[in-house]
Amino acid sequence: MTEVGLDVLFGEQLGLVEGRSIGLITNQTGIDSQFRSNLTLFAENPKIKLAALFSPEHGISGSTQAAIHLSSTVDKGRQIPIYSLYGETREPTREMLDGIDALVYDIQDVGSRFYTYISTLLRSMRAAAANKVGFIVLDRPNPIRGDRVEGNLLQPAFQSFVGETAIPIRHGMTVGELAKFCQAELGYASARLEIVPMHSWRRGMWYDQTGLPWVPPSPNIPTVETATLYPGTCFIEGTNLSEGRGTTKPFEWIGAPWIESEKWADTLNNLELSGTHFRPIHFTPTFSKHADQECHGVQVHVTNRNQFKPVDVALHLIATAQRNYPDQFEFLKSRGQFFFDLLAGTDELRLRLMQCESPTQILQSWAAETAMFTEQRRPHLLYD
Repeated sequence: MTEVGLDVLFGEQLGLVEGRSIGLITNQTGIDSQFRSNLTLFAENPKIKLAALFSPEHGISGSTQAAIHLSSTVDKGRQIPIYSLYGETREPTREMLDGIDALVYDIQDVGSRFYTYISTLLRSMRAAAANKVGFIVLDRPNPIRGDRVEGNLLQPAFQSFVGETAIPIRHGMTVGELAKFCQAELGYASARLEIVPMHSWRRGMWYDQTGLPWVPPSPNIPTVETATLYPGTCFIEGTNLSEGRGTTKPFEWIGAPWIESEKWADTLNNLELSGTHFRPIHFTPTFSKHADQECHGVQVHVTNRNQFKPVDVALHLIATAQRNYPDQFEFLKSRGQFFFDLLAGTDELRLRLMQCESPTQILQSWAAETAMFTEQRRPHLLYD
């Protein structure tokens, strides 16, 4: 069984936190291989002062839906503050860090640039450096393998909380490796970055091969299969197609009231994309886009996850929907900004799709920068 950084910290490296005032950045995923909560382990150890908790998007318990701002509150049982990093601020402030010796980051990621937990990681590193506070990352698996890299690099003009820095969509790193890489290569300084690595994790592992308990990291990533799809089908959020929010299959069920399910499924299956099959479906979201309206579309079935390429699949979903339904399909715009562009880290992808450039050509044009990143990250990898 894989041992996560939390296991290793309390089993072998407790000296990193003993005698220190700790701010813990975490949520419901912060458990060890025996289901013990990091909150309990830190709070009940008399040699550690747990001074504050910091919560990412979705809150300390992971129960809040996406994009809902949260206020800071208090852990009533322990009488310590819970500072929200998805509310008035997206990084710890000087006041929040007053009296704290080190921040400890312990959150399960999903392996995609869009996912805001890595934005919280990097911005918290920067805040720690600015305030001369130590920063410790308790490492956890990349659940969708650490040897697969897909997609383009984010362009600086499109930096946002769903795209914090210049990495590919599927980056293939653990959070510890990502912190190390960004500190060394992308200028994310940390006063004292320390990473507690895992034991018995290999790059070719899927999460369900680690022996670790799976805790859904957010309300709409219930399973490892959802996480497998997410680096691709999250793009649907930037369109007027439903990405399946408000259903039991988020990021697996894709559709809209005006889609013809069988026709779209046939079009997609004729592409013979590796490791996937598209099944025609009908569903009614209970919230989010097209709430309480019957939608028609496809379920994206992963038939071979080792061959499946989520970004490839997503671009074909969007390209075929745009081509077949030009009068209905739209990229969504809010406050003068296309959300799709923030997800893509560029406006070029949207413009190329609108010009009906083939997804295959687009993907081929990214190959050089993906290969460059793969080499650039190599010295910063912690696992074989």
